[in-house]
Amino acid sequence: MALKVYGISKSTCTTRVLTCLGEKGVEFELVPVNMSVGEHKQPAFISKNPFGQIPALEDGELTLFESRAITRYIATKHKDQGTDLLKLDDLKESAAVNAWLEAEAHHYNPAISPIVYQRMVIPVFYNGTPDEKIIEAHVEKLNKVLDVYEEKLSKTKYLAGDFFSLADLHHLPYTFYLMQTPEAKLIESRPHVKAWWEDISSRPAFKKVAEGMK
Repeated sequence: MALKVYGISKSTCTTRVLTCLGEKGVEFELVPVNMSVGEHKQPAFISKNPFGQIPALEDGELTLFESRAITRYIATKHKDQGTDLLKLDDLKESAAVNAWLEAEAHHYNPAISPIVYQRMVIPVFYNGTPDEKIIEAHVEKLNKVLDVYEEKLSKTKYLAGDFFSLADLHHLPYTFYLMQTPEAKLIESRPHVKAWWEDISSRPAFKKVAEGMK
């Protein structure tokens, strides 16, 4: 029985999971969650994710939430299938993947997500005006993070080494939306970061998922 992902195709956290499933070649069913009517806050969904946020995963008797936990689970369970995303058979490579997974979660995501929220979510879903002060503050933070990335990517093709991993994959959803904003220049102005982005965003698994993000 195919596993189920509860979420929506435009959600960054949902698409993080869908891209991982694509890289691993795992069959799944995407079960839409109607957030406009608050379906994600109803008891049926809360039983899957107690925080009332998408996505949630059902794999047999296992129910799991938090997109980064879900992708690690998928990549571990199916480690011998599809793309090797965690390098579990090599301690040093696996450690490098884990380090950059943490960097994405604790440095990259907190800097980029408010920019995307202001540019893409506020105008589209709330008919509001982006707060330029919030954007400016987080552009400053993202600049500092991307300077570190530029230095690292001048030495290796991908973040954890010369191999694509879950660490790279986790950057895809938010960066995809950033590239549709004026702040795309933060990526485009750094040659190694730009080359990395063009590489990882052209992978078939993400290109398929990205069709649903437009």
